[in-house]
Amino acid sequence: MTQYMDFEKPLAEIEGKAEELRAMARRDPDTDVTAEAAALDAKAAKMLNDLYESLTPWRKCQVARHPDRPHCKDYIEALFTEYTPLAGDRNFADDHAVMGGLARFNDQPVIVIGHEKGNDTKSRIERNFGMARPEGYRKAVRLMEMAHRFGLPVITLVDTPGAYPGKGAEERGQSEAIARATQKCLEIGVPLVSVIIGEGGSGGAVAFATANRVAMLEHSVYSVISPEGCASILWKDAEKMREAAEALRLTAQDLTRLGVNDRIIPEPKGGAHRDPQTAIAAVSDAITGMLKSLEGKDAKALIKDRREKYLDMGDRGLAA
Repeated sequence: MTQYMDFEKPLAEIEGKAEELRAMARRDPDTDVTAEAAALDAKAAKMLNDLYESLTPWRKCQVARHPDRPHCKDYIEALFTEYTPLAGDRNFADDHAVMGGLARFNDQPVIVIGHEKGNDTKSRIERNFGMARPEGYRKAVRLMEMAHRFGLPVITLVDTPGAYPGKGAEERGQSEAIARATQKCLEIGVPLVSVIIGEGGSGGAVAFATANRVAMLEHSVYSVISPEGCASILWKDAEKMREAAEALRLTAQDLTRLGVNDRIIPEPKGGAHRDPQTAIAAVSDAITGMLKSLEGKDAKALIKDRREKYLDMGDRGLAA
């Protein structure tokens, strides 16, 4: 059953009426509702197209957070073979908000790392809604070091509202763990590509996305802070999140103009949650293309490419 967002309520009504007609026909086979249902379907398709042609930044945030959007686990199951997860940071615990391990992508050995939000109440609590603790970032560092040692490309899938800000996480060195993960991204001498598949929130996302190539799904977002958090700080009013979303320039389109994002991955009309398989296939194509663009570069060239990308980012941003 489709979960509709608040701006999709008119669409929900039309699609609901079309489904009611079909249910009526199923109950009474003599009732012919084909023409009426087709007319409603056409109207719904046009409305869906119009809505998604002109999404505001705040609406893109809502789409990026949709609970039915494919998550890291879905991408790993669909795109990677021989996935062997690695658990724990060899220091404190295993963080279930971060998935990662050895796998094959298009039959090529790789390391894959990503944030996992969960898809129901139980799994969301277990995964801490995708908000990693220090041990999650230290697990990622461990995996990146392994990739460097064995010459394996690293693929990261980013989907987090931000790193977990709880007391225990701060006591165990949350900011230091994020900084170490970001530093490790810059140091490894293997191709590192990243895809923002939903939310890219703050340093919690940067720790995985300081990559040679970054791609964003069309309706994903990537920002230093959530619109609600920004509005609470600037205006002391979280309800001004729409204005904050506009000001933050957090959409894939804005970030491509600013030079933060390298590639926009098209989503099915209505968002990735309406057709997950098509969205997953598009991400696969993007990862393949990004890895191909880095073929033939040695460790020094990859590290230089990555460092220059981020050192030059401020200049490109000012120019934009």
